[in-house]
Order: sequence, then structure tokens, then C-alpha cells
Amino acid sequence: MSLTLRVLAPDKNVFDGIAEEVILPSTTGLLGILPGHISMVTAIDTGVLRVRTNGNWDSIALMGGFAEVESDEVTVLVNAAELASEINASDAESEFEQAKTEFGQLEGQENSTQKIKAKEMLNRARARVQATKSA
Repeated sequence: MSLTLRVLAPDKNVFDGIAEEVILPSTTGLLGILPGHISMVTAIDTGVLRVRTNGNWDSIALMGGFAEVESDEVTVLVNAAELASEINASDAESEFEQAKTEFGQLEGQENSTQKIKAKEMLNRARARVQATKSA
């Protein structure tokens, strides 16, 4: 048995294919999906989706959204996504270090718009780095 996985972002179809297993970064933690999984809808956090195809694992950096599982079909709608193979690892590391620095400079401004945006950028950068390391 297998799953059909579709990962869709507003600007592109990121992945559309057959998968043996999918691990989603839901807002409540990692969620493993195998064939025969119960139907559900879940919120997706910024993080890394892992997909196993032909016994090999691939990673996709996701930037928040929703996922629906129904009848062995997994549809993931996200704000943005990148295949790990399309991410330059050294650029991702540099962006992550810069995002950490910018976030750290906003110490004490917990509810400021600037701090919230910096946290979002840090999470995005972290997801991109994690995707390259788990690819």
C-alpha cells in the first residue's frame, strides 16, 4: 500500500507523488502518516516534512499551513515550501546565524512586531537548515 502526497504552495506544486510514509510537522508535534491512516485535518507548523519514497527519505522545508489526510491521500497546503535538494546548505546556515543574531538583539521586546517577525524568520531559517541536514 502507498500514499499519494501533494505539497502545494501558492507559487508552485512542490511535490506530487507516491509515498510510503510521511512525517508532518504539525502544531502539536510530529505526525506520522502511513497507508490506512484515519481521515483528519491538522495545522502545519514551520518545520520539515519527511517523505519516504522507494525506501529513501527526502525532506521539504514547510512554512506553516494545513494538511488533510483522507483515503490514503495527503494534501499539504502551505504558505511556502522548498525541497531540501533546492536549498543551498551554506546559504541556509548563514541565514540561520543572521536570524539568530537579529532575534537575540531584540531581547526584552517580547511583544513587539519586530520581535515576532524576527522569530518567524528564525523559525524559517531553522527549518531550511534542518531540511538540508536530514536530506
